[in-house]
Amino acid sequence: MPTPKRDIKDSLFTFLFKQPEYTRALYLQLHPEDTKVTDEDFKLVTLENVLVIGQHNDIGIQVRDRLIFLVEAQSTFSENIPLRMLMYLASTYKEYVEDHKLSLYRERRVSIPRPELYVVYTGEKKNIPDTLCLSDLYNGDGDVEVNVKVLRDDGSGDILDQYIEFSQIFDRQVKEYGRTQKAMDETLRICLERGILKPFLESRRKEVVDIMTTLFDQRQVWDIELYNVAKEKFQEGYQEGYQEGFQEGFREGFQEGLQESKQEKRAELVKNMLKKVSVADISALTGIPQDEVERLANS
Repeated sequence: MPTPKRDIKDSLFTFLFKQPEYTRALYLQLHPEDTKVTDEDFKLVTLENVLVIGQHNDIGIQVRDRLIFLVEAQSTFSENIPLRMLMYLASTYKEYVEDHKLSLYRERRVSIPRPELYVVYTGEKKNIPDTLCLSDLYNGDGDVEVNVKVLRDDGSGDILDQYIEFSQIFDRQVKEYGRTQKAMDETLRICLERGILKPFLESRRKEVVDIMTTLFDQRQVWDIELYNVAKEKFQEGYQEGYQEGFQEGFREGFQEGLQESKQEKRAELVKNMLKKVSVADISALTGIPQDEVERLANS
């Protein structure tokens, strides 16, 4: 029995915009004035394992030698996105310098593509700012600034709007059916009926289904591993609840254990769990925001 992956929307986002026609559609949505751009003008510069906990950015695209734009998809709003983007951008520029064999120590000035940073927000939180700034995170004044533009559903029906609609439909189906095959099937059915990403879903259905699903046995292994890791530290906090239902008991016991544990113990547990599962899985199963999991992992 297959079940939807926890990172379904991010996986589909990355896969969708790696296709040349959709890469171009995304770029033209952001730069409609560049009507002469062709598929050959794009180069994917998406990074993997940028952060020590193994995260990677969703999409990185270089347009000719003029522009590098990085785009993240987020269903949970985070004010820390500018800092993550700065890390992604620094790594992207490092690769650009190495690929082009640029010397940063000679007198002659080098030329690099200008950056544009975006986050696609698919959640329901209101009053999200149009731009997120790195300077808002400073503990005091600072001279370095990074601006990340927030992209949301604007009702235009363009490619980003369709992706956001897909994400929101999926969220609603998960609320109704849980993370089940039914939720996945209903998401695809509704999107195809409404014409949302229809050409993509029809032509790439097998790949989309593969992205959306993992084997039930894999999820079962994750649950067992998470249970064993957490049990070692917080057995009394959630063992009884686990017998009644893993998800509810895990969340309740984990939170209770965190409240009673010292900072170093919390960090130790998270680091142990990250050896077996992803940040997203820990967040989904424990109810702890991903940013907090990341903070504990790096403490």
